[in-house]
Amino acid sequence: METKKLRKDKIMEWCRLHKGTILFVVTFLAMDFFVRLSGTGVTYFPYYYPQPTLFSLLWIALFYVLVRSTKGILRGVLYWLIFLTFFIMALTNAIYYGLTGIFFSFHIADMASEGSGYMLEVMKNAHPFIYLGAAFLLVLSVYTYWNIRKEEKYSLKVLGIGLLAFFVLHLLMPITLGFKTDELKWNSFSKSRSVYENFTDYNRSMRVSGFYEYTIRNLYMVKLKPEEKISEEEEAFLKDCYSGNGIPAAGLGLSELAEQYLGADSFSDGVDYSAYEGIFKGKNVIFLQLEGIDSWLITKETMPNLYALQQESLDFTNHFSLYTGGGSTFNSEFAVNTGFVTPVSYTANAYTFNNNACPNSMPRVFSALGYRVNAFHMNHGAFYSRDINYKSWGYEAYNGLLDITDETEEAASLDRTMITDKTFYKMMFQGGEPFVHYLITYSNHTPFSTEEGVGKLLADEQGITEKLGEEASVRLMAAETDRMVGLLLQALKENGLYDNTVLVCYSDHYLYTMSDQSVIARYKDTTGNLINRTSFFIWSSEIEPVKVNRVTMQMNILPTVLYLFGIAYDDNQYLFANALATGYTGIACFADYSWYDGHSYVENGVVVSGEPVNDEYIAAVSTYVQKLYQKNDWTLRYDYLRHFETGN
Repeated sequence: METKKLRKDKIMEWCRLHKGTILFVVTFLAMDFFVRLSGTGVTYFPYYYPQPTLFSLLWIALFYVLVRSTKGILRGVLYWLIFLTFFIMALTNAIYYGLTGIFFSFHIADMASEGSGYMLEVMKNAHPFIYLGAAFLLVLSVYTYWNIRKEEKYSLKVLGIGLLAFFVLHLLMPITLGFKTDELKWNSFSKSRSVYENFTDYNRSMRVSGFYEYTIRNLYMVKLKPEEKISEEEEAFLKDCYSGNGIPAAGLGLSELAEQYLGADSFSDGVDYSAYEGIFKGKNVIFLQLEGIDSWLITKETMPNLYALQQESLDFTNHFSLYTGGGSTFNSEFAVNTGFVTPVSYTANAYTFNNNACPNSMPRVFSALGYRVNAFHMNHGAFYSRDINYKSWGYEAYNGLLDITDETEEAASLDRTMITDKTFYKMMFQGGEPFVHYLITYSNHTPFSTEEGVGKLLADEQGITEKLGEEASVRLMAAETDRMVGLLLQALKENGLYDNTVLVCYSDHYLYTMSDQSVIARYKDTTGNLINRTSFFIWSSEIEPVKVNRVTMQMNILPTVLYLFGIAYDDNQYLFANALATGYTGIACFADYSWYDGHSYVENGVVVSGEPVNDEYIAAVSTYVQKLYQKNDWTLRYDYLRHFETGN
């Protein structure tokens, strides 16, 4: 029987014979771990999951086969070319992550000139760990090369087998992340296969694929992947839309259709809102996106603070949110910030467009006027890839309680914490003016129960011992959001901001997350997509309360706010128009192409509820809606707004 000493001697001999190979793998694998470990704040896809390491081992094997297939000076050139290329990328990723909390992407390289002035300062202030790790990798790489420089050259046959094996195994690797699906899901951002396929969330992509796969795939996706070819028909259509010769922004072209098919002044509300132009010029603004606060919850009894604001506001009483399976909360964020919506004609979540140009996004427009623009929420920036998306829209930062404060997850789930937390309080109310804050609430979020989640926290806090039903739980949780609104108003007063701040309040979606939908049916019209009616109102301490009955959607919010702040903009650059414009005739249109014009709700060419109208009008408006979504979908697919970036 083989002795332990003999086995040990054989292992040592094998290691001696393959020392160069072992060192090569260790060196490049150490570089991969160096980069991934530098992403200390990324908790997605734990380190012990094998896929990223397997991806890296595949690339390392390819590098090794290529190097061993050469000899002499050529081997040295190839080795150092591969090593130094990835070494520079590793150092760049580690430094950039330390600065921004996001791994480097070649998309960011397009803006390199903007940061060149302070690059040296950034490198000087990088964490010592980065330079210690870099020094270790350099020493190890020299020692590795010293051991492989004279190893036997591989034959062409071995090279061919190696290349074939790499190609086949690399083709199969994504399957280990799960099977691909084209179904649109709100939580696709967290599915490892979706992360890999989209490759737009840089932090998650690094954790899923490892350093080498990330670098090469990111280079391909950003710089080398052939752009989707826009057809002549599509390009001509978009040129017309953005020149003003084609379909106008929603709300500006319908009055002509109504007059043509239904008679003069069919939908005119006879109200002149021209006096509202620029009434908020120079003021601060807080966009308050209300999670799950359906219209029937805003009552004096359930939400007294929000109810009082609504009664004293410019209240859009015929407002609708666009609900899709792709994530209605983030869809609202996308719509309000960009003026566009999740594509309808093809499968893509709204949070996958962070590489698209947004020259006229809300934060960019206000930033150009000297405003500080920041977003605040309880959740991690990785959720919905908000940390990346908000920066791509032009925000200074997305601030998550769980990312930048010591608040526990339980405390952060209570909306009041966004105001009571000292860090958030200082950033919001003592950071200087003018400012735009985008606040996203959370507390009225499923599960709606007093036995778990936010409901249980509130029940325990208030001494409620009996189990509450779903509706009572919803109202209890909505009251927590209202408590935050009260604290927000108090903080504005404490800091002398009350009379100089405008609140833009709206719900992200109706309460489709309730198990018992019969509750909703007791309070609102649930016919088809009319169930999507939600609240939207704009408050200022100096405004006279007005009920605006024009039909609006989330996409109306941005141009309407710009109008109220006296900010010039081009209607053609957005999907929907300013809802206070002269000649505005509103429409709500949904992902199944159904629509509502304030009088008739039409599905599949048939009036389902409301006033009967003739077939010619239905056909004309239905065509209008189809073209509206064509503008939206083709704009996003072909990144068409990049044509309108400054200097292009």
